[in-house]
Amino acid sequence: MKELLRRLTEAYGPSGHEDEVRDLVRQEVKGLADSLTVSSMGSLHAVVNSQGKTKVMVAAHMDEIGLVVSHIDPAGFARFQMIGGLNPQTLVGHRARFANGIRAVIGIEDQEDWTKQATLSDLYLDFGVSRAADCPVRIGDIGSFDGPFVENGPRLIAKAMDDRVGVAVAIETMRRLRRTPHQVQFAFTVQEEVGLRGARTSAFGLDPDVGIALDVTRTGDTPKGPKMAVELGKGPAIKVKDSNLLSDPRLVDLMVRRAEAARVPYQLEVLQAGTTDASVIQLTRAGVPSGCISIPCRYVHTPSEMVDLADVEGAVKLLSAILSRPMDLGRPA
Repeated sequence: MKELLRRLTEAYGPSGHEDEVRDLVRQEVKGLADSLTVSSMGSLHAVVNSQGKTKVMVAAHMDEIGLVVSHIDPAGFARFQMIGGLNPQTLVGHRARFANGIRAVIGIEDQEDWTKQATLSDLYLDFGVSRAADCPVRIGDIGSFDGPFVENGPRLIAKAMDDRVGVAVAIETMRRLRRTPHQVQFAFTVQEEVGLRGARTSAFGLDPDVGIALDVTRTGDTPKGPKMAVELGKGPAIKVKDSNLLSDPRLVDLMVRRAEAARVPYQLEVLQAGTTDASVIQLTRAGVPSGCISIPCRYVHTPSEMVDLADVEGAVKLLSAILSRPMDLGRPA
């Protein structure tokens, strides 16, 4: 799992440019699915047990937050705009990487009042050049953040844990899933960070009966962190609600029962801000009962996102327990 996570998180894949990640996933799941197809949007669909009666869509997004070059000044310094949600306070001194392998340092203008919060307009990319003609990127070039995968005991740190950790959980579940009564539609989706776009179109095409997203969630276990009952190392989180989703209570109940039967520690998640692919799967066609298994993650949407290996393993065990047995949710009373 750790080696898989290293390769996935170190890959380049900002929203709309997920090709490198998709190629990695395709190699990992080759031979594990009845079919492998790529949607017109670029999402990879791997269907297991295509003859299964209940169609369960398991979605994990391949893209990561990033930036796009918007202006280059005469001295070769570049300004940029966001792809996905970025917090300027977390970016200064980090490095950006572009598809051609070029790196840049993220700098900040000198501030008259350092007590004020920096804004995106205060930041720039420094490529180490002295004139615009030598700048190795052009307007519209898209970058991700750069940095190695790091192990601190059970804690794993990397850029793009959101959501390569969900991708890794899906791949590992495919490897371990010996038998399922369902048609399981593993969907490795694109452009989640800019509007859940890949999941929206994939769900329409796959037409599932049940939807499960795999994604990260925030934690409440850091100094003066959010008042949130999720911690690293306490198990995967079963989502109850986020800012755009009320998980189907029948699916939440099933997830809890399967976690307890499999002796998988779990947490219940109520996320104040943010959402996942589950929110658009839920609203597909005539509606799809949907929920989410979340991996607790500190420092979400920064270049150094942190997860606990036990939570990742727990998510694999929980998803395997859910998929290995019948899942008759019935109809709402």
